[in-house]
Amino acid sequence: MKKYEKESLLKNFLIFFSLQAILVAIIATQNFKDEKKSLNKRILNEMRICSYNLKCDKFDIDFVPKEKNREFSKLYYDGGINSYYPVPTVDKYLLKVSLRQDKYLKYVEKIRAKEIQKFIVYLIVIAILSFLFSLYTLHPLKKALKLNEEFMKDILHDINTPLSSMVINFSLLKREFGTNRKIERLESNVNTILSLQNNLKTFLNESNLQIEPFFLNEAINARVEHYKMQYSSLTFKCDIPKLELKSNKEAFTRIIDNLLSNACKYNKENGSVSVFLDSQTLVVQDSGIGIKNPSKVFERYYKENERGLGIGMHIVKKLCDLLNIKITIQSKKGEGSKVLLDLKELIIR
Repeated sequence: MKKYEKESLLKNFLIFFSLQAILVAIIATQNFKDEKKSLNKRILNEMRICSYNLKCDKFDIDFVPKEKNREFSKLYYDGGINSYYPVPTVDKYLLKVSLRQDKYLKYVEKIRAKEIQKFIVYLIVIAILSFLFSLYTLHPLKKALKLNEEFMKDILHDINTPLSSMVINFSLLKREFGTNRKIERLESNVNTILSLQNNLKTFLNESNLQIEPFFLNEAINARVEHYKMQYSSLTFKCDIPKLELKSNKEAFTRIIDNLLSNACKYNKENGSVSVFLDSQTLVVQDSGIGIKNPSKVFERYYKENERGLGIGMHIVKKLCDLLNIKITIQSKKGEGSKVLLDLKELIIR
């Protein structure tokens, strides 16, 4: 199950479960109040019977002076649970039937414990129903997303052949006509499309990502060497110690590719690109044109110039979230950029 599917499942579950739990809690509270009222009525009836036959095993009895405002056959909560009854042939005294406070609280606690047990059982049933309901509501979403992903994969597969053909033809054209600015521009655009294709392939295959151990220095050095050949005017500095990670190597490489590609494309003439490890943080730094609004870089289709499609960094953020990598960008316009990748969740200790 993909991350957004898990998120949708969790949200649906929490919403349905919370609403039902609140309703059951209200019902349980009302039931407790009703049961307590029934207990009081039962105690009052037993006290009334006790006043008739004086067989009061659970109650204490006493005679107290009669008070004008004292009502008969009513419970009073004054130092215990009490009720008062007239004594035949005696006008000055009343029969007081009492239940000790500790005994009464025991009865109430039994009722409360019973209601809590019922409430817990109801919560378990609601949790199961909520989970099944969430799975049911997720099914059409998964079906639609699957159709969309299959369509995207088919498109990516179909455009692979013409793109490969274009790359080969550009190589032939350069051999025949030599270096040409127009040909290089067209070739650069095709390479951009190929890069986007690779990003989309990795993103669409996120549910099948295989976690494997690999060495960070080997993965970084290979990509730096690749961009050294493409951007000979730039100075590259790469200082990565031997460090083993556990993640999906392909997705991680796509992240590095995008960051290095941006560091090169948006650099200044004779600029520099540095890749180094600061504690557990991988840093990709360039001396390029910088970013005006770093907080917007991860938004889909956001770009600050005509180059690119504005989707590369959005995919980078998605892949970082998928691999549990915290990514942050520090940049100022005209002063270059620094991208930080927190690798603490990936490092094999």
